[in-house]
Parts: sequence; C-alpha cells; structure tokens
Amino acid sequence: MRVKKATVTDAKTIHSLINKLAKKDEMLPRSLNDVYENIRDFFVCKDGMTILGVSALHVLWEDLAEIRSIAVLKAHQQKGIGRKLIAKCLKEAKALGIKKVFALTYDPSFFKNFGFKDIDKNSLPQKIWGDCLKCPKFPECDEVAVIKTIR
Repeated sequence: MRVKKATVTDAKTIHSLINKLAKKDEMLPRSLNDVYENIRDFFVCKDGMTILGVSALHVLWEDLAEIRSIAVLKAHQQKGIGRKLIAKCLKEAKALGIKKVFALTYDPSFFKNFGFKDIDKNSLPQKIWGDCLKCPKFPECDEVAVIKTIR
C-alpha cells in the first residue's frame, strides 16, 4: 500500500467511494465535477491499482487548510489507511507553510489522535462563507469542527 497524489484517472473511483459513505450518512457527498475541479487536493492510498482510501487537503487561506473527504473502503478500515492519509495531508500542509489545519467530522476522536482539538465552527468564517452555505445541511450542521496547529 502506498499513498500518493491523485490523478484525473482516479476521479471516478474517488467520487464513488466518497458517495458510498455519504449515502450511509458517514460523510457529505461530493459531485464528480467537484472531484475533478479539486483533484490536486486529493491523495489516494492504493494497493496495486486498487484505491483503498482517499483524503484531500484544501487550502482556504494563507494560514488555513481543511482536511476533507477522508474515505476508506469498508473492508480495509481499521488497518491504518486513514492514519496514512491524514499524515500525508499534514505533511503537505507543513510543506506549504500552512499554520492551522481543521476538519469537519462525524468522528472527532479519530482526529484527536493526531493532536486536533475541538473548535467552534463559527471561528472558521472562510469555511462557512465558502462551502457551508452551499451544503444541504446548512445551517443545521451536525459535524464537529476540530483544528490542529502545525509546528
């Protein structure tokens, strides 16, 4: 298994994996168009040619980025793939000079293993005015916001 930057040939599989979990209310859905437009944000964990998991690091501001769309195939969960994907996102954030990384999640304990702390969503105006207004769950969002300072 290895984690690498996604390519456009991965987009349909990324879309399918995210939306399978979204149908189970485990994450928010993404359109195929959105995946293609943001393909540079994505990482994939592959075993040979098979994508086992995905994640994305989306830069929102000079000092702020979001880890989003973390999805791992059910049969491959609890095997460290999510950890590898998060570590890759954090490494890229550091390389880009990002000072804070946040996530909106249904599983804050997963992120707390990486040193993330709870934060009020209202303290993330770039996210709220950029993405949240377009979300079908706005303003009744049930995700938890977590943040980590990159050293």
